[in-house]
Amino acid sequence: MKQASDSRSIGAYQQGHQRDEFRTAVRALLMTPLMAATHEDLPLVRRNGERLREWFLRETGWVLVVERDGARLYKRPADLQDATRGLPRYDRRRYVLLCLACAVLERSEAQISLRTLGERLLQLAADPVLAGRGLDFGLATAHERRDLVAVCQTLLDLGVLLRVVGDEDGFVHGGGAQADALYDIQRRALSGMLAAARGPSTWPAGEEPLSLHERLAGLVAEHVPDSDEGRRTAWRHHLARRLLDDPVVYLQTLDEDGRSYFMSQRGPMAARLCEAAGLVAEQRAEGLALTDEAGLLTDVPMPAEGTEAHATLLVAEYLSRGARAGQQESSAAVPLQEVERFLAGARETYGRYWRKSAREAGGECELAALALGRLEQLQLLRRNGDAFTVLPALARFAAGAAIVVPPRPSPASLLPE
Repeated sequence: MKQASDSRSIGAYQQGHQRDEFRTAVRALLMTPLMAATHEDLPLVRRNGERLREWFLRETGWVLVVERDGARLYKRPADLQDATRGLPRYDRRRYVLLCLACAVLERSEAQISLRTLGERLLQLAADPVLAGRGLDFGLATAHERRDLVAVCQTLLDLGVLLRVVGDEDGFVHGGGAQADALYDIQRRALSGMLAAARGPSTWPAGEEPLSLHERLAGLVAEHVPDSDEGRRTAWRHHLARRLLDDPVVYLQTLDEDGRSYFMSQRGPMAARLCEAAGLVAEQRAEGLALTDEAGLLTDVPMPAEGTEAHATLLVAEYLSRGARAGQQESSAAVPLQEVERFLAGARETYGRYWRKSAREAGGECELAALALGRLEQLQLLRRNGDAFTVLPALARFAAGAAIVVPPRPSPASLLPE
């Protein structure tokens, strides 16, 4: 009996270990879909490769490629019109430079220097089509060189480039011909940069989509079988992608068919996704959110440390408290100036904890923009010009009034004298 009991204990331990290892691999791929050979969790991904491929394909429709020196989860967004996504401090110009840099690397040898990359990028940027669309790029100023270095840093972070020698700072500040850096080009990571169903160059001349949204939709369009099962599978993939990638899924953002499927399947779907990714489901009348209690499975943590994070929490509490008290209708827009005035008043109470620039006159304007931008990324607010509409999930940050509870008498004090 003891031997059988020990065998069961060992089996349970192994199952628990395998479950935890699989969950860690899922979370790592969600946060790092382009995984370089140096990533600490790549061994876990490789050990669980077949099971991970089956799970992602079944639940999300995302394709996973696992190789000896890296892995690529081809995540495709469910909402192509969400303008809050993107790389930090990237604007449209930097995205164009990133694409041009990848084109340069694709045509280069195994190594390339920072200066050579910049010179070849200059040649591509001089294309009349790009110039006609307003792209103006050079290397004459520190600002322009800083843009190039920012692109290189992104490629370094993604594992597309591997620094061999050199320093980018000297290049930015015009340190002369000796201020340069040399990189190895990682071909596998470079080939996985574009997570598209078809390449941009596959459209015949004159037939390519015209608008940005049409181009994005064309790049990620997937075949959906014309059957009830095909449509159900498409909805399952769409909702799973949103639940894993978005902070919250609101029922009001789904059409009639989507709401019908979501309401019938959200319980089982949330259970499967939470079990695999280590998340906790928050089901509300307005929708569903999968949250990470560890606060690690997100690129916009909240709460967090720092002046901007503190200001974001203050604004969230202020707006949610007002909405809950009925001071604003759910559809009423809150003007940017109101938030700026609130933070100007909050500076009197909390300013001593903030960084110096935020304590200065006018600092509330920058803080308001940063705080509202973060809340918009978390889908707690919706932007409409210079006004913001409170969304239902913001209510979780509404702190109620403090209630002072008198201390309970100790058991000894209840005894008769």
